[in-house]
Amino acid sequence: MPGHQSRDKLGRIMWQLCKEFLFFLKQEKKWWLVPLIVILLLLALVLIFSGTSVLAPFMYPFI
Repeated sequence: MPGHQSRDKLGRIMWQLCKEFLFFLKQEKKWWLVPLIVILLLLALVLIFSGTSVLAPFMYPFI
């Protein structure tokens, strides 16, 4: 399956990117970036789910 191979390759690339970023944080002592990135990722998830999910009407009071 060609799609399966490209998905595996993309997964490996993403994993390598995460490892390199964690190595950068450790080497440069930029641990203050971790909470900022986590909050931005959570905000992105909320925005995605609030626009495309069946749960969207239930999320409006919290946004």
